[in-house]
Amino acid sequence: MSTSSSTPDTLSDSLLQAYTGQVRVRVCGLLIHQGAMLLAAHRGMVTGGAPFWSPPGGGWQFGETIQECLRREFREETGLEVTVGRFLHLHEFKTDSLQALELFFEVKLVDEHATPTLGSDPEHAPEAQLLTELAFLTPRQLGELLPTQLHPILRHVISPDDVFIPYVLFQ
Repeated sequence: MSTSSSTPDTLSDSLLQAYTGQVRVRVCGLLIHQGAMLLAAHRGMVTGGAPFWSPPGGGWQFGETIQECLRREFREETGLEVTVGRFLHLHEFKTDSLQALELFFEVKLVDEHATPTLGSDPEHAPEAQLLTELAFLTPRQLGELLPTQLHPILRHVISPDDVFIPYVLFQ
């Protein structure tokens, strides 16, 4: 966590400033391995400093395909090489200052024995990274978290198979 004297709300505002006032298209990957899902913890998204858990992914850049974007984001955030499978979910996110359309795809490891390592987000300076941790979490572990700590597409997962049931979730 930052050593500055910022309040949590001020810290959140400063961390998320790069994404405010614009519409973003995010591409995210759902990786299930041995009954658990690979998720990234983000800081600055939940009041009180609790982590916000979401599948790895990020902003689609001009000139790249959606699949290229997802492979790049997985490399940046997890160090893993993945293949992109079927489209699963569409999620619309909207607050007063943030707005995104999120596309979720099934992904599989290129190397089944590869181990994820926490990467970084090039949009943020080393001391201002949003990502704090990677973990494979089971549905039981997801159920132990507060709903505000989970991406909305994960809030009703009770089995690893649930993530493969396609749906659209609008705000």
